[in-house]
Amino acid sequence: MFRIQCDSYAEMEIKKSRFLTYLHRCEKEADAKAYIAAIKKQHPNANHHCYAFILGAQNEVQRSNDDGEPAGTAGVPMLECLVHQQIQDIVAVTVRYFGGIKLGAGGLIRAYSGSVSNALRHAVLTQKQVMQKCTCTFSYDFIGKVDHLLRSNQIIVLDKDYQEQVTYTLLCQAIPTDALSQISAGKIKPILIGEEFIDVPIQERQ
Repeated sequence: MFRIQCDSYAEMEIKKSRFLTYLHRCEKEADAKAYIAAIKKQHPNANHHCYAFILGAQNEVQRSNDDGEPAGTAGVPMLECLVHQQIQDIVAVTVRYFGGIKLGAGGLIRAYSGSVSNALRHAVLTQKQVMQKCTCTFSYDFIGKVDHLLRSNQIIVLDKDYQEQVTYTLLCQAIPTDALSQISAGKIKPILIGEEFIDVPIQERQ
C-alpha cells in the first residue's frame, strides 16, 4: 500500500468544465471531513465538491459522495481510482466548475477518475518499510570515518551522544556491521535494539 507524502493538487479542463483535485493525507474521518469542508469554503461558487477517502490500517473506512452529480458518476469512480492505485490514509476532493457542456454518465466517470489519477501523478508517494534500529559506540578518532560511511550509504542518524565515547543511534535497511568493523579494525560493533516502520518515498511504480 502507498500513501502521499504531502498535499497535492492538479487541474484538468474537459469540454470547458474545470476539475480541480486536491489530495490530503489523513488518518481520521473527522480530519477528512474537516479538509472537505475547507475545500468547499475555498470554492463557494463551484457547482460540485465531490470526494472520496480511504482510512484505517486495513482500509476499513471508505466513503464517497457525488455532491449533486448523477449517482455513481463522481465519488465512486474517485474511490475506485484510489483503491486501484493502492492508496490509503487519503482524502481526495474534486471541485467542478461546470463549463456548459454536459459530459454524460460515461464522460463524468472518466473525468472524475481521471482527475484523481492525474493528481496522484503529481504527488510524491511513500511506502512503509521496515528499518533496523541500532547503536554503535566508538572513540572520537573515528567520527570522520563513521560519518563518511553513513553518508555514503544513506543511513539515517537518529541521535548522537557525546560522552567519554560517541554513541550513534542509527536507522538502516541493513546494519553495516562489516563496513564499521573494517574502518575501525574491529573496534566498532553495532548493537541491534529494535525495528521501526518508516515512510520511504518511491520514484516509480509498475
